[in-house]
Amino acid sequence: MRLGVLDIGSNTVHLLVADVRPGGRPLATTSRRTVLRLMRFLAPDGAIREEGIRALEDAAAAVREMARAERVDELLATATSAVREATNGPEVIARIETALGQPLQVLGGEAEARYTFLAVRRWFGWAAGQILLFDIGGGSLEIAAGADELPEVAASVPLGAGRMTVQFLPDDPPGEDAVEVLRAHARDALAPEADRFLGGPRPDHVVGSSKAIRSLAKLAGYPVPGWSGIERMVLPRAALGSWIPRLARIPASARQELPGITPDRTFQIVAGAVVLHTAMTLMRVDELEVSPWALREGVLLRYIESLSWSAPSI
Repeated sequence: MRLGVLDIGSNTVHLLVADVRPGGRPLATTSRRTVLRLMRFLAPDGAIREEGIRALEDAAAAVREMARAERVDELLATATSAVREATNGPEVIARIETALGQPLQVLGGEAEARYTFLAVRRWFGWAAGQILLFDIGGGSLEIAAGADELPEVAASVPLGAGRMTVQFLPDDPPGEDAVEVLRAHARDALAPEADRFLGGPRPDHVVGSSKAIRSLAKLAGYPVPGWSGIERMVLPRAALGSWIPRLARIPASARQELPGITPDRTFQIVAGAVVLHTAMTLMRVDELEVSPWALREGVLLRYIESLSWSAPSI
């Protein structure tokens, strides 16, 4: 069976197509992204402006055609914080659904965290023990912790890299003073959640997912020793912290020349680094390992589980 997962986020519209079978690992066949950076289209009242809605409609129509060309049996269409929190969200959702030709599932923040946590647990396995997860999107930061497939604690904090760039780092380059203002804001927003998570079991494994964290790991991290095959990276907090002042002094046009920083991340990578470093500091995390699986894989895995597979005859 061929499934597609559409993730309409704050920064990109991303389609993942994978072949699935009972008891098997999902095998990705196609991964396509359209960079929108929806935060650019937010009006002062929190509505997505007409230009942004039309961009979403165009991207949804392109996904519809791509899914047909890829012979997708079922398309799982989801949207996250940018659409969820827009003051004109119902109108935006209706227009996306018309362009897509099917319903759109709008995920709440904690649902995002739970889907992502499931994907991370499946990737690292039961041997990873108690997991603490950080996932930075364009609109929000998701945090989850637990020892099972679903987290015992999950939270969503409006500290996404795109949102924080628009609110706190609009200048290019932003400079260190603006970074310190953002750091103080992130610390205040995260303090109650840090207390809640620190009150639970100490994690055996700390994991980061999302494109922003993968980019930062390629910039400031190192590969997992002795691992071959799929690239696995570790991101130390100290190395991340040392890069933040340098990133804040470099214009966006020059950041894409740095290791791991792709053109679609150049504007918001500084905010992502500040938020992640603050979260790691408050939760006493020295380093984290990057997961290649995140929200889209979690949605895919949960859907596979919901299907009624016929057991093979013996």
